[in-house]
Amino acid sequence: MKLNIKIDTNVEEPEALITTARMTEEVNRVADFISGLDNAATVILGMKDGKTELLEQNALVRIYTENGKVFARTDCDLYQVRLRLYELEERLDNRFVRISNSEIVNLKKVKSLDLSFVGTICMELSNGEVSYVSRRYVSKMKKILGL
Repeated sequence: MKLNIKIDTNVEEPEALITTARMTEEVNRVADFISGLDNAATVILGMKDGKTELLEQNALVRIYTENGKVFARTDCDLYQVRLRLYELEERLDNRFVRISNSEIVNLKKVKSLDLSFVGTICMELSNGEVSYVSRRYVSKMKKILGL
């Protein structure tokens, strides 16, 4: 892929133009990446093995605290995040819901719900993990899910 950058002092806002003969997966990925740059809040910085990586919201399964640290779990990996849960809750879109004082879940990554437990909801997530909605958040969760 060829990259050209043109500096024009008369331009107020940067513009990205992709010229291609046909749409490909690579072009789609580049377009998605560039459009995601408009809103910095759509990505979360996660640290793993001494490296900082950009985590897309759609890759996140759950975000939780453990031993005073905040972690973000994707389908395959675990990252440490420097932001607090309440800061993440403000930045993430409405598919992310707090299910306890220590956990936020991506509703798009919930595989199944088990309502058989009294006073809580058991959520099976896309990565095979199980999370529980605390009693304090059950009524809010039922309202969101339309139960």
